[in-house]
Amino acid sequence: MNDYYGYDGLSGGAVVALILVYTILPLAIYALYSWFYMKIFEKAGVQGKWRAWVPVYSTMIFYKLGDLSPWLVLYLMGAGIVGAIIPFLGWFLILPLVGIAGRVIDLIAAWRVGLKLQKDAVWVVLYFFLPPVWLGINAFDKSRWNPAIQPASWAANGLLGDRTVWDGIPAQASAAAPNAGYGSPQGYAQPGPQGYAPPAQPGYAPPAQPGYAQPAAPATGAPVPPATPPAAPSAPPAAPSAPPAAPTAPPAAPPASPTTPPTDPTQPPA
Repeated sequence: MNDYYGYDGLSGGAVVALILVYTILPLAIYALYSWFYMKIFEKAGVQGKWRAWVPVYSTMIFYKLGDLSPWLVLYLMGAGIVGAIIPFLGWFLILPLVGIAGRVIDLIAAWRVGLKLQKDAVWVVLYFFLPPVWLGINAFDKSRWNPAIQPASWAANGLLGDRTVWDGIPAQASAAAPNAGYGSPQGYAQPGPQGYAPPAQPGYAPPAQPGYAQPAAPATGAPVPPATPPAAPSAPPAAPSAPPAAPTAPPAAPPASPTTPPTDPTQPPA
């Protein structure tokens, strides 16, 4: 019996369309994502272009560049498998939670990668709605990789922080400073304009107040001996060669007393 209305041809076309939708289109999207990943990885200094074409592994590298533990990808995949196995509870609770958590972690990784590619935090909004467009812009623009940004606040967390060291992938400077609080993310800062800075106005500086200086404490301990011993005393003075001369002759006898007594002063002279 001939197909008068052509249903056989219609069903054949539908099968071909389904094959294109479920095989060719996913492969094309995967190739596009891998190409963009490869360009971003080159900017980040990742060695080996093949890393961007390996499923799951490329996402782990993207998380690592975004200061997140790459093992989070495997944790989410394991939780998704458990949620798919458990009926009802897994389907209506675990799987939705895994999907939300995966989306949030993916946005955090894109935010950190964008900061290192000199993009502001608002660029993550574009990644939320159009991930391929965000990847394409960061892959082919003239931005350069700058890992010297503020460390992630979760760097010290054992679950979220990246502590892995892989060959061929540069280590990210994500160690949190000790006793540091939460700080806002820092993006790419344009250098400020350079102009003439007027000199500071001179002013009166009061003299410093004299203070009381405590006298130095006397030195303690045994006295230090002199570097060289004192010189020996000189030889005693020589004895005189001859005894002193005898004293001179005694003085002459005193003058003789007058022979006549003095006259009386009351009597007139003779």
